[in-house]
Amino acid sequence: MTDLTATDQLTKSQAARRQRVVAAALELGAEGGYDAVQMRDVATRANVALGTIYRYFSSKDHLLAAALVEWARDLERRVAVRPPRGDTTAERVVDVLRRATRAMEKEPRLSAAVVTALSSNDPKVADCQREVGIVMDRIQGLAFPSDFDPALQRRITRALGHVWFSSLVGWVNGWVGISETGDELDSAAHLMLDQFG
Repeated sequence: MTDLTATDQLTKSQAARRQRVVAAALELGAEGGYDAVQMRDVATRANVALGTIYRYFSSKDHLLAAALVEWARDLERRVAVRPPRGDTTAERVVDVLRRATRAMEKEPRLSAAVVTALSSNDPKVADCQREVGIVMDRIQGLAFPSDFDPALQRRITRALGHVWFSSLVGWVNGWVGISETGDELDSAAHLMLDQFG
């Protein structure tokens, strides 16, 4: 059986259907959060059969996590066009992570939905978690000088990714405000990177 979750293996019409499903889930999530993303409603809004959704996504969590992968890839394109700003590596990394957080702040219900989904133990969600991590590593990598030790850079971006995700979980659960999320990222980045200038 063909894996219809890998977008590079889809025909044009399959990719278009999959994109309609993702767009419908994003709309429902933005309107009502995690609970509003019901597979029947996604199918209706995307104008596809319910079974079609399950050909692409194993669960609601997988669908929302896949939407976050697409969001991260879109962020990567935007950061490539408008590179990170700052005089130091820490400042540039913070700029990237704050941009990511601000983008999520604009859609709080949707952000809560995708962060909740990303916490699922669905194996397909784990694949999406890895992909989001890879994309976020690449995005943060744009903030590092070209001569920075690649192995150390990877360890730092991975640790900062964990801080970012933990902060987002705190924000969507109401433990901290969005400004504290940015402050935690700022603090972690400076603690790890100030020694390198």
